[in-house]
Parts: sequence; structure tokens; C-alpha cells
Amino acid sequence: MPDTIIERPVKLDIMSDPICPWCFIGKAHLDVALAANPDHPFNIEWHPFQLNPDMPRDGMGRRAYLEGKFGGKEGAVRAYAPVVEHAEKAGLKIDFEGMQRTPNTLNAHRLIHWAGIEGRQTAAVAALFKAYFTEARDIGDKDVLADIADGIEMDASMVLRLLATDEDTQSIKDRDAHSRAMGIASVPTFIVGGQHAVPGAQPPELWDKVIAEVSGK
Repeated sequence: MPDTIIERPVKLDIMSDPICPWCFIGKAHLDVALAANPDHPFNIEWHPFQLNPDMPRDGMGRRAYLEGKFGGKEGAVRAYAPVVEHAEKAGLKIDFEGMQRTPNTLNAHRLIHWAGIEGRQTAAVAALFKAYFTEARDIGDKDVLADIADGIEMDASMVLRLLATDEDTQSIKDRDAHSRAMGIASVPTFIVGGQHAVPGAQPPELWDKVIAEVSGK
């Protein structure tokens, strides 16, 4: 990043998907840096990006998903080996064995959007990551999403009513398409101050440097 100091607060836009393991790891790394820099200038907003936009609305069995994407369990094990390694280094545990379904995340992104209206967006993202990766819950299930909403002090009954409609569905799809049109092809992608893209699950040390730069330290 250049030496230009961006005025505070600094917008940190994060393109992410709740079933993206690198997004889970990337958030953990960012959290470490934010905790180490409590006076950080970031104003964080999460944006939708579906890893599997063509996933059936009700999701699909995990085994069928792995067969289609990686040719089976052995291919998946090879593909996920770096994920497991980096997750462990970040102090995270992912229950791949417990996952029974791979969900369509459209409704999860709707929940993140509604949580943002109530100032609970990052809490929603964290709860979705925990539910999917740590607890192996189906975050495509509306009742699971309502329970997650309740856990972050949102109105679960209202969330269920909204999920029964198409409220904000097209908006989520449009925002996803907008990110792709900008050239974003993978997540997580972080955009600092609307100017500088930081792709991937970057280590806390990099975020320490970015915070120092944008803070003029």
C-alpha cells in the first residue's frame, strides 16, 4: 500500500461466504490484529459472495458435493489439507467429518444483511462460521438461521417470517454480481478505504502493518 494516510474512520469491506474455510481463517487472523490494535480505524462491512451460486436452494448432501467438486473424499482430503493446517495454526477446529450437507448460503447472506441493519453484522458472521465449521450445523436450514439470530439478540420469529419471503433476495444476488463485475473471483477479499484490495486469509502481521499505515504510525 502507498504511504498515503486515509482519513478515519477507514472502511474495510469484506467479501466473504459463511461456508468458505479461508474466510473463517481470514476473519480469525483479522480478529487477532484488531484485538492487538484496539484503536484501529476500521469500520467493517461484510458483503455477499457465494462460493456456489448455482447450488440448489435447499443445498445438497456433503458427499454428493465432494464427489462433484473434488472427485470424492480422497480428492477433498487433498484439497482441504492446507485448510486444516492453517486452521490449526489459527487455533480453529473445523468439523469436516460432522458436516452432512453443503448449504446454499443465500439465506445466510440475507441474515447477515438484516443483522447489519441492527448493528450486529460481524456477530452474525462469527455465529454463522461457528455454526457451520465448529458445530457442523446446516446454515441453509431456516430454523438454524433463526436460532443463530436469537443467539445474537435478533428477533428470531421476525427472521423466520422474513426467510419465508423473498425479501432482499435479489439485492443479495445483485451485490454478489457487482463484486464479480469488479473482478473479485475468490474470497475472502478485503478492500481497505475503497482503494486497496487485500486478497486471501492474510496473517495478523500483515494486518498490523496495514493498520499502522492507514493510521499514519
